[in-house]
Amino acid sequence: MKNHLLGAVYLSLAASIWGGMYVVSKYVLDFVPPLTLVLFRYIIAFIVLFFILKITQSNKTRMRFQKNDWVLLGWIGFIGYFVSISLQFIGTKLSDAHTGALITSATPAFIVLFARFVLKESLTIRKLVALFVATVGVIIVVGLQSNTDHFFWGSLILVGAAVTWALLSVYVKLASSRFSILTITTYAVLFAIFFTAPLAVWELQSNELALNNAYVVLGILYLGIVSTAGAFFLWNKGMEMMDAGIGSLFFFFQPLVGSFFGWLLLGEQLDKNFFIGGTFILAGVFIVVTKQTNP
Repeated sequence: MKNHLLGAVYLSLAASIWGGMYVVSKYVLDFVPPLTLVLFRYIIAFIVLFFILKITQSNKTRMRFQKNDWVLLGWIGFIGYFVSISLQFIGTKLSDAHTGALITSATPAFIVLFARFVLKESLTIRKLVALFVATVGVIIVVGLQSNTDHFFWGSLILVGAAVTWALLSVYVKLASSRFSILTITTYAVLFAIFFTAPLAVWELQSNELALNNAYVVLGILYLGIVSTAGAFFLWNKGMEMMDAGIGSLFFFFQPLVGSFFGWLLLGEQLDKNFFIGGTFILAGVFIVVTKQTNP
């Protein structure tokens, strides 16, 4: 029971951090090309994670990696931290933060689906009801008046980001049976650096990079340390502690918190839909968590 509650806290924190990330990334993307920003994120995150890994890991706890282990970590780094995050940043660049929050909130549905086939988790009525209730809440909070028609390609790319992040969440849970979450996150980010670097260099040949703004630099540091190193670890740790289909529901905190930060930082208005939809989201999470935490 204790682990399930702690897992719920980790997942809630991670999704909440990502909820505020759209505001920051949308601003920074006006100065830094998307793939270059992804690379900056990962370099900063890897430095932080590797440092923590080394000071917390003794010689007795260091793992010996087999060839298949590197393949699995490389796959997580590729499909999740390279493909998914790159698509998320490109999609946000081609659309807007509002559309990004709405479309990527489809991720939990994909996690439930992939967990059924990859992890052989049961697809219960409780999960489906909770997913439906929380999805209704997201639609109420974010609304249906997004500009998906005006941002067709951006919207399509964001759907790809949702699908690939769901795959990441499932394979991280699979890998957690062998490695610590800190190890998985650190080395998967390292692989993502190698995948991203060539495209970032190519991107800079035709795009301008402007780092002469203190807010841009602070935004990059936030995205690297908090939204990447911190939130990736929290999300992976939470998914390790809970059934993937249940843990996926906490992703819905992202648009809820994103709307709140839009009100707090950008002066956007919060109407009754925010509170009604937020209640639905919390109800969906409550449906599965109460069952999961019962002794």
